[in-house]
Amino acid sequence: MLIEGYASLFGVPDASGDVVRAGAFARSLQRGTQLPMLLQHRPGAMVGRWVRMIEDGRGLYVRGLVEGVAARSLVAQGLSGLSIGFRPRLWNARRPDGRELVEVDLVEVSLVTSPMQARARFSLLGAEAKAA
Repeated sequence: MLIEGYASLFGVPDASGDVVRAGAFARSLQRGTQLPMLLQHRPGAMVGRWVRMIEDGRGLYVRGLVEGVAARSLVAQGLSGLSIGFRPRLWNARRPDGRELVEVDLVEVSLVTSPMQARARFSLLGAEAKAA
């Protein structure tokens, strides 16, 4: 099951008030390390693999293959949220709350029910999208 979407959007506050600045993922992406695709940020709950991850003018674009049977079922039932697991490296405080994230270390990108960034969503690609 091939999916694509935005795991993070630049300049858009999430539910905690954090805003990611363009370029925040550059260092992590340059490492070329394969990041895990998890379900609901649960350690060890690998449900597939990311095949593409880039920053563009909008945010952190991801494309991946959902391979776990249970996860494929959840996606077929409407699961569509994305969420990043990260460690902040460089950030500035925002008023009244949250942070401006200038640089982060990506740890994982999860398929989630309720993303912190409400517009961080994915959709199905190809034949499976037409069948759904």
